[in-house]
Amino acid sequence: MWRLLSRFYKNGYIQNEAVMIFLFFCLQAAVQVLSEGTPPLPQDVQVDGGQLTWTPGSEDADLTYRVEYLSSDQEEWTAVPGCEEIPSHSCSIAASIAATAEHDCVMLRVQVQRAGLRSTAVRACSTHGDSCSPRFSLTPGPGSLTVHLSRNNSLARRYADYAKHRICFGKEGEPLRFCRDAAASESLSELEAGQRYCVQVQHILWDEPFGPAGCSQCETVRASDYLKQAAIIAGVVVAVGLVVLVPVVAYLLIFQLRKVKQLLRPPCEISLFLEPGLKAQIPILSNTEDHYDRISSISPPSSPDSA
Repeated sequence: MWRLLSRFYKNGYIQNEAVMIFLFFCLQAAVQVLSEGTPPLPQDVQVDGGQLTWTPGSEDADLTYRVEYLSSDQEEWTAVPGCEEIPSHSCSIAASIAATAEHDCVMLRVQVQRAGLRSTAVRACSTHGDSCSPRFSLTPGPGSLTVHLSRNNSLARRYADYAKHRICFGKEGEPLRFCRDAAASESLSELEAGQRYCVQVQHILWDEPFGPAGCSQCETVRASDYLKQAAIIAGVVVAVGLVVLVPVVAYLLIFQLRKVKQLLRPPCEISLFLEPGLKAQIPILSNTEDHYDRISSISPPSSPDSA
């Protein structure tokens, strides 16, 4: 921000340094007010019968709350009479909505207000299923979750196949951005084993949301039965192998160490540094005596005189 003001000053847009400093502090104050003034969102906004309750996101005393509703024949959200700017964390909506809404099933939301600023609206969920909110339960399976739903409700009996359920799910702590529509119970497959998933279900009528959604429920997805069996078999094999192998190795090292060393000793080879492919030939000396003539007698040679 300071660099931007400096650029304007150098280009001649701002001629006075005092004006530039004043604008800088004004912008800083505006940013600080906007960042600090944004009210925190309410938490756990739930409706039970005709009572709407929520948990404040902050304990600040200057926060007020505005409750709004939307029925199926409305296009815009309308403030609930008597719950427009209240400091409390609950609102009785039964009498107020009955007098103004044509239908009993309405969606509700809560906004936080502070110093003229409003937070994002948070929609309410129903803690207990009723004619406006679906009852459902979860059963974890190997890599899946089964959402148990019932077609035995007033909405399905009245509108038949035009009334369905919208199932939204996702990992715990993340937005429930994966949704699908189903008439009855539905199985959510290809989920990550060991991960905790949350599911929220809402009635839909003619492909439009109808009434408050049931509050989300969370379950941990189990690992595949095949993986469990493989892990168990591998563990048993390793345990049996250790039970058998350890005594055998101990026996060989204690009682048969010399034989083991002899078996492990490499063969001795004498290299004569010959050319590759030639075999060394060592001559073998024979003990056989040489042949010779036996001498029986030796006489001196005769001289010429005696002859």
